[in-house]
Amino acid sequence: MTAPLPSSSDTSSARRASIHRHTHETDVQVTLDLSSAALPDGNRLQTGHGFLDHMLEQLARHGRLGLSVQATGDLHVEVHHLAEDVGITVGQALAQALGNRQGIERYGSQFIPMDETLAHVVVDLSGRAHLAFEPEKLDVWGTAGDFSHYHLREFLRGLCNHAGITLHVRLLSGREAHHVIEAIMKAFARALRDAVAVTSDSLPSTKGLL
Repeated sequence: MTAPLPSSSDTSSARRASIHRHTHETDVQVTLDLSSAALPDGNRLQTGHGFLDHMLEQLARHGRLGLSVQATGDLHVEVHHLAEDVGITVGQALAQALGNRQGIERYGSQFIPMDETLAHVVVDLSGRAHLAFEPEKLDVWGTAGDFSHYHLREFLRGLCNHAGITLHVRLLSGREAHHVIEAIMKAFARALRDAVAVTSDSLPSTKGLL
């Protein structure tokens, strides 16, 4: 699946986006600034789910992103819809903020430890959506509250599909769900930070299009 790229003539001037997504299951408002570690009115991360808020805080802090997420969802059912739809909306905002992707580094790779856990995440802002999520093949214990590594997978899947990202997530060690999820999110945030950096004035592709 290839996500459509928003129209923009200059990536450096299109580094901010605001997206509102409303369904019968969730209502999500996302503002994203790739050029600042905080929005003018501060990074507000309120989804009604404490652990999801905590993971979004990791994304903002370690990604050095200006990020606001205001969301409500059918948590009386479970967190799945909210996690997926927040991922979708963040992905839509990321695609818009990247513009035509002119001058970006494009690739990012990070290893992050958290006690017994070691996660490796590789990002390619290719315009092509693909998620390879290795932890689902392993024995990860428990949940963080009611948030599991499967909910993280659905968050990342929604984000990849709507931002046009190829993302590989590997778990080199770790069993405890809280550490696994948090290490993956931190690694993703830091890999994304490297990938979105503007490091040239040319498109990082021999095709002439991302």
